[in-house]
Parts: sequence; C-alpha cells; structure tokens
Amino acid sequence: MLFNLLQGFSGIELFILLFARLFVVFCVLPLHEYAHAYVATKLGDQTARLSGRLTVNPLAHLDAIGAIMIFLVGFGYAKPVPVNPRNFKNPKKGMAITALAGPLSNILMAFIFLILFHIMHLFNNVIASSVADFLYFACTINIGLAVFNLIPIPPLDGSRILQLLIPSKYYYKFAQYERYIILVVFALIIFGVLDKPLEFLDQKLFEFLNFIVSIPFRILFR
Repeated sequence: MLFNLLQGFSGIELFILLFARLFVVFCVLPLHEYAHAYVATKLGDQTARLSGRLTVNPLAHLDAIGAIMIFLVGFGYAKPVPVNPRNFKNPKKGMAITALAGPLSNILMAFIFLILFHIMHLFNNVIASSVADFLYFACTINIGLAVFNLIPIPPLDGSRILQLLIPSKYYYKFAQYERYIILVVFALIIFGVLDKPLEFLDQKLFEFLNFIVSIPFRILFR
C-alpha cells in the first residue's frame, strides 16, 4: 500500500499528500469524533462529555492503527466515542443521529475544502497551485472517510444507522460479530477487493459536491 502511495506523484505532490493526511489525522479525525460527542450530548447522553471526548484535542481521540491506515490507504478511524443509548429519549433514533454526525462532519469539511480549492484556482501562481493540491487531497480524504464510515457494518457509523431499518433482535445478533466483521473488511481493503466499489462511491460523492460548489464559480467567473 505504501509503495502504491509513492507511485504517480512528484516530490512536491507527495509532500503535499502526506501533509494533507497528517492534517486529517490531527484535525479532521478529532472533528469527526467531536461531532459524535457533541450530538450525543445535545440529545441527552453525557457519557462522551464525562469521558473527556467533547473536545477537538487530537490526543483524546486518536487511535494508533487507525491513524496509520490514513497514511497507508487514505482512510481509517479514531477511538470510538462512548455513547449510552439508554440516555436518549428514543435510543435507536438517538444512536442513528449521533452516528450520522461523524460522516456528515466529513462531508461538510470536504465541501469547505472544495470551495477553497476553487478559490485557489482563481490565482495563477505556484503557491496557490500547491495550496489547491493540499485542499484537493484533504477534500478527497474526507470523502473517503465519510464513505468508509457509512458502510453498514459494525462498528462503523453506518451500522448504527442500519439499526433503524432492521429489527433490534437481528441487529444485535449481527453486532455480536463486529470484531470479526471489521477484520474481514480491513483484509478486503488491504488486498484491494473493495477498491473499486469504494472508489466509485468516493468519485460520485466528489462529483456531486463539486457540481454544487462550482455553480457560483461558473456563474461569476465564466
């Protein structure tokens, strides 16, 4: 995976890519987890706040293996935010909304990075081009994180949303095997089995966001 990462990039492009992934590890992942903690707290569960997770401090959220995966394959994870669904008025709905907050934060950040990316392209100089490359990489990594976390398998965020659609007895039976399921998924990713489906979904989400973002630029600067 690391060898594949090094292929196809010039020295400056590789530096910008690695810097973008470093930015994601220490800024984007903590914001993803903060979004979970913030929404859970607003919905009535104080578990995350009392556990010191209602913060953007990266040291409170980072997981070593998940951070390494960001550098090797472009997406990974942080330490899950502790949530007690019994503190929600509607446990299933509360869990689903809390889970959705993380990927939505990534999509929002990708949207912001795309806006800044288009702004940088209004300037024709080397510095603006380098900043645009950084913004593009940060955007695509955020999209990758959102798509990956929305996969409906435990313990990913998508599985918490899935519980709204299936009976609880089936969901909890499914969730009992989350450790084994996620290992299988990581193995499929490492061996490239999921590359095409994930790349397809990443590309479609990027195209959708880029279409929306580019509208005012096409109108104002055509």
